[in-house]
Amino acid sequence: MPTDASFDLGLISPATAGRDQAVADDAILRALVEAEVGIVDALVAEGVAPAGISGAALRDVALDARALAREAVAGGNPVIPLVAQLRVGASDDLMPWIHRGATSQDILDTALMIVAKDAVGRIRADLSRVERALEAFAAENADVVAAGRTLTQHAVPTTIGLRASGWRRGATRAIAQLDALELPAQFGGAAGTMAAMVEIVRASVSTQRSQNGAAEGRHAAQAAERPPIDCVVLEKVQAIRAAYADAVGLAHLDAPWHTQRFPVTELGDAVTQAIDALGKMATDVATASRTEIGELAEPTGGGSSAMPQKQNPARSVLIRSAALRAPQLGATLHLASALAADERPDGAWHAEWPALRELLRLALGAASHAADLAEGLRVDRDAVARTLAATDGLIVSERLSAVLGKDRAAEVVAQVAAGADLATLVDPALLDPSDYTGLARAWTP
Repeated sequence: MPTDASFDLGLISPATAGRDQAVADDAILRALVEAEVGIVDALVAEGVAPAGISGAALRDVALDARALAREAVAGGNPVIPLVAQLRVGASDDLMPWIHRGATSQDILDTALMIVAKDAVGRIRADLSRVERALEAFAAENADVVAAGRTLTQHAVPTTIGLRASGWRRGATRAIAQLDALELPAQFGGAAGTMAAMVEIVRASVSTQRSQNGAAEGRHAAQAAERPPIDCVVLEKVQAIRAAYADAVGLAHLDAPWHTQRFPVTELGDAVTQAIDALGKMATDVATASRTEIGELAEPTGGGSSAMPQKQNPARSVLIRSAALRAPQLGATLHLASALAADERPDGAWHAEWPALRELLRLALGAASHAADLAEGLRVDRDAVARTLAATDGLIVSERLSAVLGKDRAAEVVAQVAAGADLATLVDPALLDPSDYTGLARAWTP
């Protein structure tokens, strides 16, 4: 019997197993705590909370993750029991400032963006490995002429280098999309108005003014010349929001995005596109590594439990499995965004969490496997040449049509089908596949 009671050990997630710790529950819990740390530190930075306290102390509070998961059911999210545990474990001077002016969505959204930022960084690093490896692979095989295929059948000649350059462009585009992401902190208060923080800051500013006025002996006329308190409060609240974003290492938006979910959908789109690009490469490699084709081979083959002769393209298989699942998860994020009602969604927000986490998980696994695949991909040039010659020169029939005319080319093809030797029917110079690859070399850096 199993001895580990964890719900998900990755037994049926080989595409991500060992590569998904960045989005595991412990990583999310750490991010939730960091989001609460950021609240305290932002208030201290802007002079609202006492200078002697620090949110860093919250990192040392012992937390019961299993209890958090159980107790999250009652309120619909884990932040409510988290705040309770943090307050129990905090010092008396720190406790009043924990979660001050925030709401559960602020903490959870921010935590997911913290986790996403780390995951995106890892995905991008592996995509860069893919990009570099494919650039070298394409250059090495720039002049290796191969059979191009359309609708599964031989079409016209191409090159292994051009095919790999297409994969590289997909990775390059995915990197650009990830780099363009803006992953923001969330801080809007109970319903996105920051009303509680306004009152906290108003009280703080009023206290500071009273103290300053008494200490400096300023009279009422001088006090009246100061800016209206609402302007000061507005600037201070916005400064706290910006300081919070800085504290948690995320972007700062000028307003909360509680039900404007573009940060999540844009993230999902970019991650899905990255998986799509890797899925394209994996599909081509899996096809070319078929026994009867054998043009490409992974660095090492996967075994079979029953057939010892097999060298399965395991990395390609796992990448493809991720690519097959990713679009549905991305669609879930868009659907949740469209149904983000009122000032906090009733279920749509909750649906995002596992969908986003699983999408990031798939991308982490796919990018890691793809980097290993690209760095060790091998070409069997004899197999490439054998496949290229499989149609006895007819792979250049498009060229014959262009040079001889469609009617004459059709006659030649019919004669070859009847057993004639193509080389005796046309100028042999027209039959060289390497002389009919168009701009393949120019498009292969």
